[in-house]
Amino acid sequence: MKPDKMRTILDTIAGMFPDAHCELVHSNPFELTIAVLLSAQCTDETVNKVTADLFKKYKRPEDYLAVPIEELEQDIRRIGLYRNKAANIQKLCRMLIEKHGGEVPRDYESLVELPGVGRKTANVVISNAFGVPAIAVDTHVERVSKRLGIAKPDDSVLEVEKKLMRLVPRDEWTITHHRLVFFGRYHCKAQRPNCPECPLLDLCKEGKKRMRPSG
Repeated sequence: MKPDKMRTILDTIAGMFPDAHCELVHSNPFELTIAVLLSAQCTDETVNKVTADLFKKYKRPEDYLAVPIEELEQDIRRIGLYRNKAANIQKLCRMLIEKHGGEVPRDYESLVELPGVGRKTANVVISNAFGVPAIAVDTHVERVSKRLGIAKPDDSVLEVEKKLMRLVPRDEWTITHHRLVFFGRYHCKAQRPNCPECPLLDLCKEGKKRMRPSG
């Protein structure tokens, strides 16, 4: 993609969602890490409902390890894959205590070593908790990037991330992640994208295809 086309996309979504931000409610890096881990294949809205009580009960890594796994499972059972996530939370907390003095590490390499933490989670944590520029590619960012032609339809998540990092100025990585998420969540939805009112329709092959009269 040419830089001027990318600039148009960035400026357009900035105008649509100037206040885009991380919608997972948290008050420190540890809570954010737990919230992002819970958010895999689950809406932020559901996660926030669960963490409203969870974060009152569990303040530190030690608190998650002080209860039986079954109790933690019950506390997050409204979340998809809750058994797997409960196990990962306890493993993650154990590693934080043993390797990092109970604190969430500030560097990407240490974060991705934590159980249940992949590239996306690590990028969300370093950018939102520690102010390090990063582009986390979640389902919305991937879908929008492919629809707009920033990435190819068969690109892996890592390839999408690399292309965005190449095309977006580094100091705009984090806010661009948030704006692409908002664009995908509230406008360019998976099932019913709002193509008729999309200011980027002229740049979007998929949108033009969808807007063609059928038959």
